[in-house]
Amino acid sequence: MKKTVVTVVGHDTVGIIAKVCTYLAGHNINIEDISQTIIQGYFNMMMIVDTSKSDVKAEQISKDLAAIGDGIGVIIRCQHEDIFNMMHRI
Repeated sequence: MKKTVVTVVGHDTVGIIAKVCTYLAGHNINIEDISQTIIQGYFNMMMIVDTSKSDVKAEQISKDLAAIGDGIGVIIRCQHEDIFNMMHRI
């Protein structure tokens, strides 16, 4: 399994989850875990996804989701689980 961490941050708007999940499903990327919250109008979501059966490479997934984020006014970042863990280690 190739786990990837997807984070989405920005002003809350209609369709954020729908657009991200539609992209993931369209490329056979399974959502393993998801957490989202809205605090005073700010949307924050973190997903753990499995990209092992995806028809696109990690670099392309990251670019595509960043472009989707640009289109809806949020920041979407993708990082392989190992990189995410190393960056957030104390």
